[in-house]
Amino acid sequence: MTTPALLPLSGRRIPTLSPSAASFTHHRATLRLSEKFILLLILSAFITLCFGAFFFLPDNSKHKRFDLGLEDVLIPHIDLPKEGKHASGQVVIHGQGGHDEHRHREEEESLRDKIRADHERALQEAKEKLRKSREELQAEIQTEKNKVMEDLKKIHAGPKPLPPVPMPKVVGISVGEPSEPDVKEKRDKIREMMKHAWDSYRQYGWGHNELKPLAKKGHSTNIFGNSQLGATIVDALDTLYIMGLHEEFKDGQEWIEQNLDFSVNAEVSVFEVNIRFIGGLLAAYYLSGQEVFKLKAVQLAEKLLPAFNTPTGIPWAMVNLKSGVGRNWGWASAGSSILAEFGTLHMEFVHLTYLTGNPTYYQKVMHIRKLLAKMDRPNGLYPNYLNPRTGRWGQHHTSVGGLGDSFYEYLLKAWLMSDKTDTEARKTYDDAIEAIERHLIRKSNGGLTFIGEWKNGHLERKMGHLACFAGGMFALGADGSSDDKAGHYLQLGAEIAHTCHESYDRTVLKLGPEAFKFDSGLEAVAVRQNEKYYILRPEVIETYWYMWRFTHDPKYRQWGWEAAQAIDKYCRVSGGFSGVKDVYSSNPTYDDVQQSFFLAETLKYLYLLFSSDDLMPLESWVFNTEAHPLPVLHLGNITLPGSELAQR
Repeated sequence: MTTPALLPLSGRRIPTLSPSAASFTHHRATLRLSEKFILLLILSAFITLCFGAFFFLPDNSKHKRFDLGLEDVLIPHIDLPKEGKHASGQVVIHGQGGHDEHRHREEEESLRDKIRADHERALQEAKEKLRKSREELQAEIQTEKNKVMEDLKKIHAGPKPLPPVPMPKVVGISVGEPSEPDVKEKRDKIREMMKHAWDSYRQYGWGHNELKPLAKKGHSTNIFGNSQLGATIVDALDTLYIMGLHEEFKDGQEWIEQNLDFSVNAEVSVFEVNIRFIGGLLAAYYLSGQEVFKLKAVQLAEKLLPAFNTPTGIPWAMVNLKSGVGRNWGWASAGSSILAEFGTLHMEFVHLTYLTGNPTYYQKVMHIRKLLAKMDRPNGLYPNYLNPRTGRWGQHHTSVGGLGDSFYEYLLKAWLMSDKTDTEARKTYDDAIEAIERHLIRKSNGGLTFIGEWKNGHLERKMGHLACFAGGMFALGADGSSDDKAGHYLQLGAEIAHTCHESYDRTVLKLGPEAFKFDSGLEAVAVRQNEKYYILRPEVIETYWYMWRFTHDPKYRQWGWEAAQAIDKYCRVSGGFSGVKDVYSSNPTYDDVQQSFFLAETLKYLYLLFSSDDLMPLESWVFNTEAHPLPVLHLGNITLPGSELAQR
């Protein structure tokens, strides 16, 4: 689930030299180095002669100091007051006895002797250099150049090779062809939509984070900082691979190899770059086996670690990739961190520890879990805000939609990803869902089950599009639920799916609004103008897919096809796909943004919905909150590095 994009910013990439130009420049630099070295030798000898000659001048006994510019030699007999100056501002020179004067003369003579010796040694070295033949000088210069080059190689060396680890068994990535011709036709249509979205981005926004499909140019928001990090490329890679668009995948890989650089002065959202970039890169690695994706994921993860440098270990919402300085969103409850952000790191960080052998990632996320376990929770609910300085909750606002959503999702998925061995995560999930059922889930007068939001002891009867993912979550977590509640949670997932479908069906465009209410006689309908937009979100389609996988009820494919047709009809433009500002208007205006998650999530879930179950089987893959599939870690007797420390 993704938080809403905020203020748009633009980025600029520093141009790089072509290989031929770089080679020519290096050759020129090599020639100049030899000339400079000889000139420096001659210049240093001349300076040494001039500098040393000064000390061979007759000593003037009236001088009480040398004018050498060194504070501890300049005025050896001046005693400064502790404050540096008296009130008058004058430095006072205290009189000294004859004994002190004699001691200072000895120090001056010792200093002269040292300088004479250094001078003579420098002269001798210069003479020896001048006696050497041209060949000997060139050999020495080459030796020095080689040393400099070796030092530069050490400085600019890439990251250390990662330790070899067993590759998790990767299954179900090149299958999925449906047997029914009409289903195959729908699947092919989704693939064509993906190709249109990608090709448009490739033509008009390549390298930018996102695309403005009407203006036909690049777009970005402040969750990515002010840099062109190619968010759409990274986010779309696994979808391209799963759909068999391997030429497009190769183009994306080449851009990442040549251009993706995290050493930029950019302040980014820790949450967003984790789920989109680290999640996307790890998924691309597991699907393709290409090492570059793993290496880039680790490079970025190292840049995010300074965000955890808070008094509590709860990370900042944003971090500067270059300086490591972190901060929180100004609007978030007096500088609090957000539950759905710091609680949506576990899947990716566990895989980072598995792949690198570095226990830090695992320990960071387990520390967050342990801290939350010790805290009191009002009515058993997790508030959306936590202050990283004090470790106290912010305002008591609880939501399964924005600000809270993926925290609960990752509790369940941590258990699934561990091959169902992380029982602590499962127990925490079960307890949280029990409190949510008790306090947030209600049935409307018209019989629609919805998930409201808890605000300071009051239930707001409003549900966000983001909360619609929960239908799929309840279905995914049904197997393994306590007290034989599997059937109950599968039914609850079906009820949420039905409610969210109604939110689509009750609009003119058959696309769902950002939020919808259940009061004053209105049900599953947006009231405020600023809640009537649709920005290509995936959550409803995500739930359709999970419900299809667990029930094979044909209505979920039918509902998914309705949504796909509406997107193609009302959101498609010549330059890609755009969100719309009012789903209740027959003539909507566009927001002119093709979100990266449209390619990562919406189109991927639609494609999976019309594929057979052997494509990305849920027994082997767990999808992160940006729909990036990560393999289940069948660790057996393998212990994650650092897991013993984290369990303390």
